Amino acid sequence: MVQEKTTGPAPGASAPGAGPDVPPGGPAEHGRRALVGRIVCAVAGGLLLFLAFPPLGLWFLAPFGVALLVLAVRGTRARRALWLGFLGGLAFLLPALRWVSPIGTDAWLGLVAMESLFYAAWAVCAALTSRLPLWPLWGAALWVAMEWARGTFPFGGFPWARVAFSQGESPFTPYAALGGAPLVSFAVVLCGGLVALAAVRIAASRVGTRSEGASAPLGPLGARRLALPVVLPLAGALAVPAAALAVPRPGDEGRSVTVGVIQGNVPGRGMNPLGDEPAVVLGNHTRMLHEMAQAVRQGAVRKPDLVVLPENSTDIDPYRSDFAHQQIDAAVKDLGVPVLVGAVVGIGENNRATRSLVWDPVTGPGAYYDKQKLVPFGEYTPLKELVLALFERANLVGKQSVPGTRDGDLRLGPVTVGAINCYEVAFDDIVGGTARTGASPLVVQTNNATYALTNLPAQQLAMSQLRAVEHNRAVITSAITGISAYVTPQGKIAWRTGELVPAMNVLTVPVRTAQTLATRVGALPEWLLIAVGAGALAAAWRRRTRTSAPFAGRADEQQVGEA
Repeated sequence: MVQEKTTGPAPGASAPGAGPDVPPGGPAEHGRRALVGRIVCAVAGGLLLFLAFPPLGLWFLAPFGVALLVLAVRGTRARRALWLGFLGGLAFLLPALRWVSPIGTDAWLGLVAMESLFYAAWAVCAALTSRLPLWPLWGAALWVAMEWARGTFPFGGFPWARVAFSQGESPFTPYAALGGAPLVSFAVVLCGGLVALAAVRIAASRVGTRSEGASAPLGPLGARRLALPVVLPLAGALAVPAAALAVPRPGDEGRSVTVGVIQGNVPGRGMNPLGDEPAVVLGNHTRMLHEMAQAVRQGAVRKPDLVVLPENSTDIDPYRSDFAHQQIDAAVKDLGVPVLVGAVVGIGENNRATRSLVWDPVTGPGAYYDKQKLVPFGEYTPLKELVLALFERANLVGKQSVPGTRDGDLRLGPVTVGAINCYEVAFDDIVGGTARTGASPLVVQTNNATYALTNLPAQQLAMSQLRAVEHNRAVITSAITGISAYVTPQGKIAWRTGELVPAMNVLTVPVRTAQTLATRVGALPEWLLIAVGAGALAAAWRRRTRTSAPFAGRADEQQVGEA
């Protein structure tokens, strides 16, 4: 525990944390050590959060990472909390968002710096509310508010690397069925706050023991008095994930559908993944459709009811190219079942749409879903005139994408699937809106080719795991270069591919239509938690104003009495 004091020790007493002999400099030296301790906590907390995320996936480190971030900022001044929170955000996001670097080091560092500002804002609010009773609760609610803000601003937000997405398959995951990703984040951060509270009380007991003299016997009664304040928050930290076992979950409904999944691969890498030669990507995927049809005829695989291709599975607009239309149509007819094709199609002369297109073996192209959440600077250019004037690389976006306006429920053979397009899996409202239509299973078409072999594909798959539990749906991920996968409604990965390899499979997956509480109530739990955090912040501000005390924090042993 890191401790700051605004006054020196009492005459004849050592500075807290300094040992029986006050080092040269006394309180000043202790203050420097305390600051160094806070910096170490901030950096270590951010790194532990990173380690909790895939591909390493050490999910159990997330609460401890949060605990260290809490200890770094608790009881300190607003200005110091601001830069400590920013530092913790950098330590977390620099490695967690390393996958952005293929676009450019400047894009990676700029995004990390911008997103770290949200952690700085949380740190200021957490430091202020840490002077209230039950402060771990308020800090967790404020974290949910911070992640909401990250997922909303600017340019539609960037909800990647939310704490919930480190819990694709963990004891915290069932909370997704109760309150979605926000409740999972809240539970993890609350658990971390309780660990921090225990550390605060341990540190306070050590300070109290020193003040009585190193030789003062503690005695059994004193030991019990010290143990109880520490055991209670630790018991709470264990109870939070344990309580997730009681979250109600819908059961199997006895229906299933057979789904073919194809991962065709691409010829290029980095910023030119589709390559310079046209129709190669189209050829990769139509060839594999023919191969699946041949395997069905030979009895090597069961005939699927439907097939899912990835985002950008054709690099030529099938509406405007007779060649592309003929190639896709022939492959679909050969297999004889409807296929969900991923295509970028022209809208007028200057715009485009990223489309999930139902291709029927008899009637050809029909119903479709257009991607609603577009990637800023990837599918469209915010502040277009200014950005294009400043950054030549922004011209790579080309035609500006137009967002869709409807949910992704598409009739595909015997079922209505829920189409989710790549980036959209990170957004609660998009996935929830499609799940509420009753569509099952959910299908995530994605193109991660630019970020192949980075930590992005594994992070995105963990999001699909959480969404499966959140909405009681099987999730099929079809990725152009990997990772393609099948996630059960329990959030378990039942099948997955490698990266940068062609792959296909035919899977039997459950069809479930029962909605979880999280699906039915949508964003309500998130808004309630945001309101709780805002109320705590208002109470802390009123208390600060009323007492006119400088925002410098008090000794931890004083704060423990309020916890």
